[in-house]
Amino acid sequence: MNNTAEAQFEKTGLTLPPAPAPLGVYKPCLVDGKYLYLSGHGPVQNDKSLIIGRIGKDMDMEAGKLAARQVGLTMLSTIKAHLGSLNRVKRVIKVLGMVNCVPEFEKHPYIINGCSELFAAVWGTENGIGVRSAVGFGSLPDNIPVEIEALFELEEEQG
Repeated sequence: MNNTAEAQFEKTGLTLPPAPAPLGVYKPCLVDGKYLYLSGHGPVQNDKSLIIGRIGKDMDMEAGKLAARQVGLTMLSTIKAHLGSLNRVKRVIKVLGMVNCVPEFEKHPYIINGCSELFAAVWGTENGIGVRSAVGFGSLPDNIPVEIEALFELEEEQG
């Protein structure tokens, strides 16, 4: 079966960064019944450093969209680290994308598409696209360009 989430991710040719450890008093993810909640994630790179910068000041829209994709990769890394496989996720329910940008910036959904397109590639358009909000913020922790949190539905446990 090569249309699993793991197989679909392999087809992207992208690599997962290390799953980040919490830098505050929170859990990176929480399973409640058939739901997986992911805390806000930032754009962790393969060397564990963060992509830094404000959209409209330090980076353009394309760099911002790539940063959002990197957040998505970081979220996938957390899922694999805590659940063992991307195949455990049945579908994306909700994504909240927060964009660190100048007040004049108005293309927040375009930025968050970087993450949403990745999820659609991994779980398909039916299960990889959920409801979403994409909003602008005056600042984000450590001056990261994007922070995203999400809610997923898990596959039924086979037992």
